[in-house]
Amino acid sequence: MTDFELDNRFNHHPPVGLTGIAHDQTRAEVKKLAKWLSDYLPESREKAVAFTKLEEVMFWANAAIARNSD
Repeated sequence: MTDFELDNRFNHHPPVGLTGIAHDQTRAEVKKLAKWLSDYLPESREKAVAFTKLEEVMFWANAAIARNSD
């Protein structure tokens, strides 16, 4: 792995310009889906896993924004 790749994965990427807006919108959209799932899925292990995966979606979406914005 190159130094650039290591830095890109492990350095802090503060929001600059439009990235803050993109992070906020990503969180809002994921939260909207979380609310729907919370209201309509029965309490179960599967629901808990769905929420874990939804948190992963938010993490990776925000990582994509942070790591790949100029």
